[in-house]
Amino acid sequence: QVQLVESGGGLVQAGGSLRLSCAASGRTFSIYIMGWFRQAPGKEREFVAAITRDGRSTYYSDSVKGRFTVSRDNAKNTAYLQMNSLKPEDTAVYYCARSSAVVPGRRLPEYSDWGQGTQVTVSS
Repeated sequence: QVQLVESGGGLVQAGGSLRLSCAASGRTFSIYIMGWFRQAPGKEREFVAAITRDGRSTYYSDSVKGRFTVSRDNAKNTAYLQMNSLKPEDTAVYYCARSSAVVPGRRLPEYSDWGQGTQVTVSS
């Protein structure tokens, strides 16, 4: 059974940076699209970013475009989310997920496996 394990969350001041990692078990990491989502208290889980299997194309929500960067290292079975210029509204639990879709999507049902999440808190 595939496991996705996020790490790298924490408490940071506004304007700071964090890098999240998503480590996947198994040997088929490169055949999946990887996505990042987040869920703030009292809100629905929302799309943040996604990356194609080969890492050549990336997609972002409007709220993080220009501040966050998604990447992957298929040799290490790991996806990353570099978050810069963090804002208090970025506070949420961040999840990584994998998809077998043809192209990266922004909808939760397109992603079949999810990590347990990592908390990111941005103080003002």
